[in-house]
Amino acid sequence: MSNGLFNEAITVSENYTDETDIVLYQGDCMDLLRDMESESVDLVVSSPPYNLGKEYEDPTSLREYLAGQKPVIQELYRVLAPTGSICWEVGNFVSDGEVFPLDIFYYDIFKGLGMKLRNRIIWRFGHGLHCAKRFSGRYEVVLWLTKTDNYVFNLDRVRIPQKYPGKRHYKGPNRGKPSGNPKGKNPSDVWDIVASDWEEAVWDIPNVKANHPEKTEHPCQFPVELVERCVLALTNEGDVVMDPYSGVGSTLIAAVKWNRRGVGAEAERRYVEIARERISRFAESQLRLRPMAKKVYEPKQSKLSQIPMEWRDDGSPEEIHR
Repeated sequence: MSNGLFNEAITVSENYTDETDIVLYQGDCMDLLRDMESESVDLVVSSPPYNLGKEYEDPTSLREYLAGQKPVIQELYRVLAPTGSICWEVGNFVSDGEVFPLDIFYYDIFKGLGMKLRNRIIWRFGHGLHCAKRFSGRYEVVLWLTKTDNYVFNLDRVRIPQKYPGKRHYKGPNRGKPSGNPKGKNPSDVWDIVASDWEEAVWDIPNVKANHPEKTEHPCQFPVELVERCVLALTNEGDVVMDPYSGVGSTLIAAVKWNRRGVGAEAERRYVEIARERISRFAESQLRLRPMAKKVYEPKQSKLSQIPMEWRDDGSPEEIHR
């Protein structure tokens, strides 16, 4: 299973236990967290609910929302192992045309617990709502924070090919010898995973929309691929990965795919049922997942990439130059 090809039976429990591959609790995540032992989780990967609506009608309500999230984060800090990490994925909230960057607000909560921000990762995607009075939003942010300075980071699992493997030292004691690492180079904190395979700190991963192979009825579904990168880099086999807002189970699937244990809570029963179905289909090798590092489709040869005749002065179609 260490190669990411899972074909064994997956055991699932409805309540917290350390004897199953997955814990999928239906209910408030605080109830699950209270049953968990301190320092028992190696990685938290989650996107908290934004509660879009009245809670965000003014900055005061935004502060109230964040105050409600603080006890959850405090419990996550308690259950996190000293060598563990939290990857907290959030977007921007927009009210009356004003943008509220949620990662900046959340940072203060994590920093107040003594956590250290290692990277502020940009998840970039190509589709979303179009705006009329500002630029259309096409990214969200993953805050990667650690509990201590002694944290798991498996660099070799995420190295990228050298751009110039034949480059050599031109002076000094190593003159004439290859200057790069034969295992690959360390990606920067901007990752363009799909197009350039961990080249930069922008993760270019499609969001889960209508034509995505993983799409379910969940309105804000995590792509499994996004979680896989965190799992591979920040945990070891056998570690515990938790998502307090597990939705339709993408974090749990990414965990067991790479031989980790998954623990999640979800308040909505219909999403728990979908998560169970997805886990069952994954165990049977029937779940469609977007492969890691697959290039983002660019419709250069599609008729949809051509400028409509109505927009052309001469009435002839023309491909959009990218």
